[in-house]
Amino acid sequence: MGKIILRLDRVMADRKMSLNELSEKVGIANVNLSKLKNGHISAIRFSTLIAICEALHCQPGDILEYAPDEDGDFGKNE
Repeated sequence: MGKIILRLDRVMADRKMSLNELSEKVGIANVNLSKLKNGHISAIRFSTLIAICEALHCQPGDILEYAPDEDGDFGKNE
């Protein structure tokens, strides 16, 4: 199974936005936003994703990236 890679840190750097500033705009605690930024989460609410995209003026695809397995199986059913 592939994985989802979070690129929030890259988008924040492109927008020159700090973790504290994004936290205030999105209404999420710094510690939770930091976990998201560092990829230490297993799920994200759509409402959170929407708030982040609005604050950073970006699309979900700018933040989330799918990486297939090393064998290259894209969406292969088991």
